[in-house]
Parts: sequence; C-alpha cells; structure tokens
Amino acid sequence: MSITIQARGIAKGKGSGKILISSEPISFLSGVDPETGIVIENGHPLQGLSIENRILAFPFGKGSTVGSYVMYALKMNGKAPAAIINDEVEPIIAVGAIISEIPMVDRPDTPMSTLKNGVVTTVDGETGEIIYEI
Repeated sequence: MSITIQARGIAKGKGSGKILISSEPISFLSGVDPETGIVIENGHPLQGLSIENRILAFPFGKGSTVGSYVMYALKMNGKAPAAIINDEVEPIIAVGAIISEIPMVDRPDTPMSTLKNGVVTTVDGETGEIIYEI
C-alpha cells in the first residue's frame, strides 16, 4: 500500500530508494564527503550516514554556493542521493539538483515529520509526486 504526497517539482526525473530524513538543514560543502557520500558535519543528526541512493529529505540547504558543485561531484562519483525532498528549496540545492540531474521536489503537502526513515519512496520531479510505501 502507498500514499501519494503532492509537492512542487524542482528538478526533473524520477528516483526511488529508502528515505533518509533530517530535521536539520544540510550543507553539502564541508557537510557531505563527495568521495563517499557520507555526512561528515559534526553534530548533524545524519553524521556518519551515507546519502548514496537514498531519498534525502531535509528542511532546506545551508552554506556556500560551492555546495552545488559538491552535489555534482557526488553524482559523478556515484554517491548522490536518488532524489531530494525539501520543505522549502533554496538556490544552492536547486542548482545542485538541476546540474546533477537529481530529481527534486519541495513544499510537500504532508509534513516530513510524519514520515519514517527507511521506507521505500519514489520522487517524481516533473509531476511533484512523492509515492511513500506504507
């Protein structure tokens, strides 16, 4: 059984994987290792976890514009998330998702706080649909 969550499409494409949810923003520059896909920011709730092939859900991005290029490096290294969900996208993450061809949505009509880590989820960046398997 699944539920469909409607969001706003940001970066085209479709990605599926287990969802990885953070209540805190993410900085890709100095926050995620582009060689391994592991969150390295000290004290971050996802510290030590890999974002590779996950549906990465977090409120918004933070940090330098270079974060967009770190996202691109993650993609080139095969360590990028399968898709991204934000509460509210900001330019650094939007640009990173677009140039890296990582499907992305924001403004989901269901709060991310109601979702559980590890659930298989599909994101369609063109239609804005999030299919959450329950």
